[in-house]
Amino acid sequence: MFFRFVILVLVFMMFSVQAQAQSAFDDPGARKPGKSGADIVPVTPQVDGGTVALGSASQVVILLRNDDIKPLTVSAIDLYPSSNVSASVSQNQCSLTPLESGAVCAVALTVQGLQAGKFRIEVLIKHDGRTRLSTATVSGDVESSGDASRDMINDVESIPDKVDFGKVDVSQALVDSVVLRNVTSNEIKIESVYIESSQQSGYGLETDCEVLKTGEACLVTVSWAPVQKGPSRGVIVVEHDGPTSVTSIPLSGEFDPSDPSEAEVFPEAVPGKGLLVSSLKEINFGSGIESKSSITVSILNRGDAEATVRNIRLSNNDNGVTIEKGGCDAGTKLAPTEACPLTLVWEPVREGSILDDLQIAHNAARGILVLPVRGTATSTINKDSKAIVLDDELLSNVRPLSVSDLSDGQESKSRPSSSAGLVSRNVQGVLDGYTITSHGGDRAIVSGPGGSRVIFNNQEAVIGGVLWGIEIRPSAVKFTNGKQQVLLLFDRSLSSINQNSSESSGTSQSSDTTSN
Repeated sequence: MFFRFVILVLVFMMFSVQAQAQSAFDDPGARKPGKSGADIVPVTPQVDGGTVALGSASQVVILLRNDDIKPLTVSAIDLYPSSNVSASVSQNQCSLTPLESGAVCAVALTVQGLQAGKFRIEVLIKHDGRTRLSTATVSGDVESSGDASRDMINDVESIPDKVDFGKVDVSQALVDSVVLRNVTSNEIKIESVYIESSQQSGYGLETDCEVLKTGEACLVTVSWAPVQKGPSRGVIVVEHDGPTSVTSIPLSGEFDPSDPSEAEVFPEAVPGKGLLVSSLKEINFGSGIESKSSITVSILNRGDAEATVRNIRLSNNDNGVTIEKGGCDAGTKLAPTEACPLTLVWEPVREGSILDDLQIAHNAARGILVLPVRGTATSTINKDSKAIVLDDELLSNVRPLSVSDLSDGQESKSRPSSSAGLVSRNVQGVLDGYTITSHGGDRAIVSGPGGSRVIFNNQEAVIGGVLWGIEIRPSAVKFTNGKQQVLLLFDRSLSSINQNSSESSGTSQSSDTTSN
């Protein structure tokens, strides 16, 4: 009996040694299937998350293994990161299907660096195993960008951390933007955003920042319209309910306006506006002007929108320069690349030079176009002997004497018998330069470029290449061609009565001088 007992003890000891020798070659962290407490466990409980760049994201993978003898299912995975990172589950293979015994599945985490320093993420795995819960730990470092000033990042980070508008030489408003980002693991409420600066700084701000979740950002728009010459300083203040309560962003800029230069005749093109230009930069009649002269310029819209002429006027209305109607008038609308003619007529009223300007008001760029008007006259034009065109309305720019002013109160009943059958043509300007040098009851002498000739009442005569019907009036001669009528006033300074009076006056003065 004793011998049999000893044999049994030896056999038991041999089996125990063999079992211990086999377990020495097994994975120390692995549990044998079927053992008490077998569950879903992380293959590596302490996971090295490596280095995550500040402001960027990195991927970390955790492997889970089923150490039970039956399939297990992972129901949920919860993450608890430190305050300097945010973490989320980007992919979970363990929850797709039940995990077979001894199988391994992967869970991918997205880790985003919020503040520089070491980070730690506790991973809680919920499953239907015996313990119901398993844990793993991910640790690593958040690496800064290399700028020491960014190691002290606030709860609400600003990108950029300062706004510098630089040095500008124009007073046009400039616009820049600042991004505010929540770099904590908690939600932050933005209470107010405003600018602290002097009243003459010219800064403005617009934003819709209210609540920022972890890693979320919003936009702040900053404008600067320089008011005073020199440097300008300010700061954007962001008040929030985070641990630090406030974030500040410096503002700076310098306004150094350039010296003003002389304005050019034609401005630069402005998008969405018309631009009126002229074919001439100066309207110059030249020198030695002795008779009526005219110059036509083309007013062109070179912008990309319609332009409307509001008013056209001369600075001086006493030098004999007038603007003809029918070309560019007030209310004229010019489409892009469209033009209109503008004619200026000069009838010198005195000898010498004129210094005048043509002003064209419009709704295009700058709003006014000014063209200098220059010229020199050596003689004047006597408007009393000027041909006056009579029609349904007077075409002369200056109101002349009317027909009733020149008649003796009664219209002549006689008319040239053939005047009704004359071929009508535009006779304006045909008799310019002609004058009545002698005037009688039924005849008159007309002098002009072709010399002098006698004309008779109620007869026809060709003057200036036009066949006229003649009517002698008490103080003028009326020329008729179809429905058009031209009146030439009698120049009384050329009458024999005035000449005889001047001669008699000169003779009497000579006699008085002789007697004395």
